[in-house]
Amino acid sequence: MVDVGAAETELKDVAVQVATEAGDLVRRAREAMVAGEAVPVETKTTDTDVVTAADRAAEQLVRDRLAQLRPGDHVLGEEAGGSAGDGVTWVVDPIDGTVNFLYGAPLFAVSLAAQVDGVSVAGAVVEPVSGRCWTAVRGQGAWLDGRRLAVSSPSRLELSLVGTGFAYQAERRARQARFVSGLLTRVRDVRRAGVASLDLCAVAAGWLDAYVEHGLNRWDWAAGALVASEAGAVVHLPGSDPALGEDATFAAAPSIAEALYDAAVECGVKDV
Repeated sequence: MVDVGAAETELKDVAVQVATEAGDLVRRAREAMVAGEAVPVETKTTDTDVVTAADRAAEQLVRDRLAQLRPGDHVLGEEAGGSAGDGVTWVVDPIDGTVNFLYGAPLFAVSLAAQVDGVSVAGAVVEPVSGRCWTAVRGQGAWLDGRRLAVSSPSRLELSLVGTGFAYQAERRARQARFVSGLLTRVRDVRRAGVASLDLCAVAAGWLDAYVEHGLNRWDWAAGALVASEAGAVVHLPGSDPALGEDATFAAAPSIAEALYDAAVECGVKDV
């Protein structure tokens, strides 16, 4: 009989190894950029949706290493695409927070998750500058550099700190602004870091009480949502709850999850 837990732990170890190697590449690229070296930049969906040469190089490194360590597995990445298949599919965001990276800010991450049948079973989120490494294995908990993670427990919604984010399209940003303006009157405060994977990890660590954002792609949440869930968060993934909208990601501490859900619905989250 195959020990599924052991197999998933091995996948986590691969995720840590490969994401750390990609993180080293990205960190060196940032150091060169901060020192004055030009970084080639292109745009994708809009002029504000950017991709750098470092994004592409980091994803290629991930693909090459996975081909060596896990031959036959599928890979789905932000930059080079791909699709899920039978067995294990690796989902990679080579630089989550590319705009932060491009501005020289230290807050960005490499996110890598192993999924089976579309469900994340192991993953790692590595911060290249700080060196922090967030990990999770399905059914076995979530960790930050060896410390077991557990979500916060705010006593009521009014005392909760909520993370969010905004799309690149101006029309959708306007809808998101209306939603957040309504939510602001019901919570302690709102934060926007620009790195979805790290926002989800922040919920896991209790640095945020909750996180709500529309428009994330699978590579944005594949590892971070597993970290949040394994730390005890109530998590709704895109497409799982029509009341939140077709592409909403929701993660919250259980003590305020229901209240936040109700408040989000009242504030028009479905229409974002």
